[in-house]
Amino acid sequence: MVLVDKRILSGGIAMIIAGIVLTGAYAEQPTGQAGMSEEEIIDLMIAEDQNQAYQMLSGILIGIGFLLVLISFGARRKKDTAKRKEKKPAE
Repeated sequence: MVLVDKRILSGGIAMIIAGIVLTGAYAEQPTGQAGMSEEEIIDLMIAEDQNQAYQMLSGILIGIGFLLVLISFGARRKKDTAKRKEKKPAE
């Protein structure tokens, strides 16, 4: 008897792993230095914005992956779903 839906579980685990890898890859914040030019300041602001976007994406991936793992435990297929029993009308 299968307790989980393996396809949904594997998809959820893959999303969790992708989110953790993305978190690890963009863990360090871009830093500035004293005496930067205007162009360097703008590049730093863009890099900070991209880093924040990647952190948000990784959080979303981990969250949705976790939800898929939870859903996989409740998404079991029942044996009698194809067969419908007809109820006799009450008289």
